Amino acid sequence: MRPLFFVVACSMFLFAASGPSRAQTQSAKTGSDSSTITIDNFSFDAQTVTVKAGTQVTWINHDDVPHKVVSTEKKFSSPVLDTDGRFSYTFTAPGTYEYFCSIHPTMKGRVIVR
Repeated sequence: MRPLFFVVACSMFLFAASGPSRAQTQSAKTGSDSSTITIDNFSFDAQTVTVKAGTQVTWINHDDVPHKVVSTEKKFSSPVLDTDGRFSYTFTAPGTYEYFCSIHPTMKGRVIVR
């Protein structure tokens, strides 16, 4: 019984110490009028980014495979981004902009413009 309690207690400690997942907590690098979202390991490093109107957001692909960033509302669409490829879009109007990778549709993100 004691070994089982020890294993469960250690597991709970490690789970609690790990904190929320990277995708939930990491925000994009933002400046006064620019923001960067990194693509790595088949995910966007910040699933939701909040920026001011007029901010230029740049996606950078650090994966070894190509990606293509596309707005679900057809507001923007990147070319196919090879490794270290970049795509920028300036968000001029407030709103919520959902996007995904059209090559890997399970990759999704959101830009909220205030």
